Amino acid sequence: MKGQPTDEVIEHIRDIPIYQESLAKGYFPVLDKPEIARGFPGNWMTPRLAAALENGEAEFVLSTGTNHARMQIIRPPYFLLRSYYELWRDHPDIGGTWEAGCPRVSLTTVLATEHVARVNAARRGVEPGRPPSPADRRLDERTRYLNLLLDPARWTREDVLRMLGEIDRARSAHSRGDYHLDCSGSHLAHLVRKVDAWGLTDAFPEPASIIHAYEYTPVNVRRFLHRRFACPVVDLFGSTELGYLYYSDQEGRYWPHLDGMSVELLPVAAGSTIHQLIVTSVRNPHMPLVRYRSGDCVRTLDGTPDPSKIVQFCGRLKELLTTPSGPVAQGDLDRHIAAASPRIFLHQLRLRDDAKAALLYTTFTGEPLGDAEAESLRRSTGELIGRACEIEHRTRIPIGPSGKYAWLTAHRT
Repeated sequence: MKGQPTDEVIEHIRDIPIYQESLAKGYFPVLDKPEIARGFPGNWMTPRLAAALENGEAEFVLSTGTNHARMQIIRPPYFLLRSYYELWRDHPDIGGTWEAGCPRVSLTTVLATEHVARVNAARRGVEPGRPPSPADRRLDERTRYLNLLLDPARWTREDVLRMLGEIDRARSAHSRGDYHLDCSGSHLAHLVRKVDAWGLTDAFPEPASIIHAYEYTPVNVRRFLHRRFACPVVDLFGSTELGYLYYSDQEGRYWPHLDGMSVELLPVAAGSTIHQLIVTSVRNPHMPLVRYRSGDCVRTLDGTPDPSKIVQFCGRLKELLTTPSGPVAQGDLDRHIAAASPRIFLHQLRLRDDAKAALLYTTFTGEPLGDAEAESLRRSTGELIGRACEIEHRTRIPIGPSGKYAWLTAHRT
C-alpha cells in the first residue's frame, strides 16, 4: 500500500508504544505533531531507549519552532550537526573544503549562539558569559558561532568588525587560509550590505564554500549571494527532528539525501499543486518516525506528487494563505516578488481585517522602487493573493523572537 512502511522499518518500531495500534491494524495513518506529543515520552519509551537516555546515547531536545510551538523530541547528541557534516563531506561541489579541514564559521540566529554557549557552560558547571566569549561560542573543534544580536539589521560597525576579526582568525589557522561559511541567507546578506556600506570589503575574507540553511532563503537573497561570492553557495533543507533531507547544487537543483528515509508527497488541498512532505525515517534510532507530517510544503517540476521532481521547498503548511484561487505559499509570493524586481531584499505581507493587505519591502540599496515598478507590483500581488494590496517601502522589516523573518502576519486596522 502506498506510503506504508517496509518490513525493514517495521523491525525498527515493533516495540514502540505509539505504533502498537497501527501495527495491529496493519495500517499507518499520517503522524502529526500533537500525536507525537501526546503521552510523551512514555509513548516512545522502550527498555532500549531508557538505557540510551541513561548512558547519554540519547537526549531530550526541542525542535526549532521558527514561528510555531516547539516540540520535544529524543535524538542522539549532535544529531543535526552530524547530518550537516555528512552532507558537507559528500557534496560534489563543496566536499573539498571538508576534506581540506576548513574551519566552519556560523552566522545565524543569536538563539543558536546562545544555545551553544549554554551547552558549553553546563559542561563546565558555570553560567554562560554575557555576552558569551569566543570560547563559549565554540561548538566543537571545527565550528564557532558569531552572532550576538537578535536583529542583524541592528549590527553596528563595532559588531561587524568583531565578526570579521573572528572570521579572519579562524581562517588564518588553516594551512591555506580557507574557511567554510555556514549561515542563514538573510544574515549573510545583512553582513555583506554593512561591509559594503562601511568600506570594509578588504577585511572580509572570501570563503571557500558557503551553506545557507535554517530558514527559507528568498530568491533575491540567493541571487545576491551568488553574485557576491565566487565560491559555491549551497542550500540545505532539513529539520531538528529529521536531520537534512535535500541539498542544492550550484545551479539550484535539489538532490535527495535520504539515508534511512523515504518521502511521499500529498496535496495540501484538492486540485492544488503545492504538496506537503510526509517522511518515514529510521535515521534517528531513538525516535523513528513513520509517515510523519513535517509541516513543510514543496513544489515539483510538473505539479505531480513525485519526490524526485522537487524544485522548491516553498514554506510551511500552517502558513499557507487561503485565496479564491487556492492556497498560496511563502515561496509563491517570493517568486512573484523576485520576478517583479531583483532589487527587493526582504518582504512581509500584512493581512488586515478589512480584507485588504500591505506588502512591506526593503531593498538592497535602501532606495524605494520607482513609481511604475511599485504600481506593477501592487497590482500583480493583489491578483496573486485575491485582495487589494498596498506597497510600502521600509528601511527595516521587524524580525521575529526566533531571529527569523515571518513572511505573513495579521494586523488590525
